[in-house]
Amino acid sequence: MTAFNPNELGMANGKYFALPYSLEESDIALISVPWDVTTSYRPGTSDGPDAIIDASIQVDLYDANVPEAWKIKIGTVPVDKSVKKQNKSLRKIAEKVIEHLENGGDYPDVQNQLDTINKAGEYLNNLVYKSSIELLECGKIPGVVGGDHSTPLGQIRAIGDKYDDFGILHIDAHADLRIAYEGFTYSHASILYNALNEVSQISQLTQIGIRDFCEQEVAIIDTDPRIRCFTDIELKRNQFEGKTWKKQCEEIISSLPNNVYITFDIDGLSPDLCPNTGTPVPGGLSFREIDYLLHMLATSGKKIVGFDLCEVAPSDENEWDANVGARILYKLCIYSDLNSKRLSAQL
Repeated sequence: MTAFNPNELGMANGKYFALPYSLEESDIALISVPWDVTTSYRPGTSDGPDAIIDASIQVDLYDANVPEAWKIKIGTVPVDKSVKKQNKSLRKIAEKVIEHLENGGDYPDVQNQLDTINKAGEYLNNLVYKSSIELLECGKIPGVVGGDHSTPLGQIRAIGDKYDDFGILHIDAHADLRIAYEGFTYSHASILYNALNEVSQISQLTQIGIRDFCEQEVAIIDTDPRIRCFTDIELKRNQFEGKTWKKQCEEIISSLPNNVYITFDIDGLSPDLCPNTGTPVPGGLSFREIDYLLHMLATSGKKIVGFDLCEVAPSDENEWDANVGARILYKLCIYSDLNSKRLSAQL
């Protein structure tokens, strides 16, 4: 630490934000999951973690809401290199399945390939679970950096084993409540359906920014009492009709129980902030709206128990997506730490 100066140029060290903290001494621990096997529209999010690490080097560590934010001990879990290697081979299989179905083919014709993908998805879930539960047992707040939005399921399972009751704040353009989308049990489009059906400790799912979903998902939202969906249409209509963002944030936060897990798909933002994400959708939230909401949550008295950031896809032309992703990730980290310190001070 004597050699680290937050006012100087960040030195690439393979860790998020080029911070010097070891995993052992960290309070926040980030797990990279370079996986986008089931991406249904445009691949590339498997490169998200590395791109965010690279972009995070130039993120200034001062934050007006969190004094001396650079002192927050954010650690980086070493990447399991086998994940990216497996992702590359399985993605080719998945693309053939998707092409077959898009051309009118039947599911039984590709059942063997689907079984291979689904088995690999369960393996990944177990890998992420193991890493997450170890971090939780060491008293750390874990964060998954995807990859596509299927990647945090193992961590959500671990949160369920740690806490008897918790809610999920879900920021996304999509509801992600599809049932085994395109035959993939652990599809990126099925993450919240799987979480609600596999993790009994989830008492609430609060979704915000949702603006692209199917009839089946609407039926689930309308009939599952655990779900409150603040669609993008609702949020913008309220804004146009005079309801302040502060009031809307208060309503969002009040819907959540004491323990809160944040799952953040970058396409919940306006697509000008994430143009290369897998499935961009017009509409969405601004960076400052999200910053305000996360800070309100961190200071609300509720406990942030973990988080993830998914679907950041880098571009060959510029670092914009990774730049925005790194800044969102930094906010998730420092607000989670602020939240933890405030709650500890109240004890």
